[in-house]
Amino acid sequence: MKTLLVVYNSMTGGTEQMVRALVMGAKLEDGVTTRLLHASAALAADVINADGYVFATPENLAAISGLMKDFFDRCYYPALNRINGRPYAVLVCAGSDGQNAVRQIDRIATGWRLRRTAEALIVCTHAQSPETILSRKTISPPDLDRCRELGAAFATGLAIGVF
Repeated sequence: MKTLLVVYNSMTGGTEQMVRALVMGAKLEDGVTTRLLHASAALAADVINADGYVFATPENLAAISGLMKDFFDRCYYPALNRINGRPYAVLVCAGSDGQNAVRQIDRIATGWRLRRTAEALIVCTHAQSPETILSRKTISPPDLDRCRELGAAFATGLAIGVF
């Protein structure tokens, strides 16, 4: 049995909706156990004991969220050289383009020597004013379908050893 670790942070609910949809898709694969952990609860041992990863973050000031950064800060060195070659994917709930958040995660994953197995899935909410940035997000059904599809594809690839 393979383990897919999904580490996320969500401030206004958008990223959480995305990861819950992803996990629903991943659970369709019998050969994979999916663990969903908030960034504040994820430990280096969780990273080391998983076979693949999805990192999910809101875009904050054109970057990953502080709690995701904290997760990587806490887990980076204990996991270094212990997870080489494992697959990962990225989800970003963005107010603008989300590209810098993806770049940050990709740089960290490069240091861990992980392999990204899918294009980053960015959902743009177009939240640009203080009111819309801080408001509760609702992710559209088509975007949630994309998250479910990514979860199913990632878990299947992990289960059959494609990655």
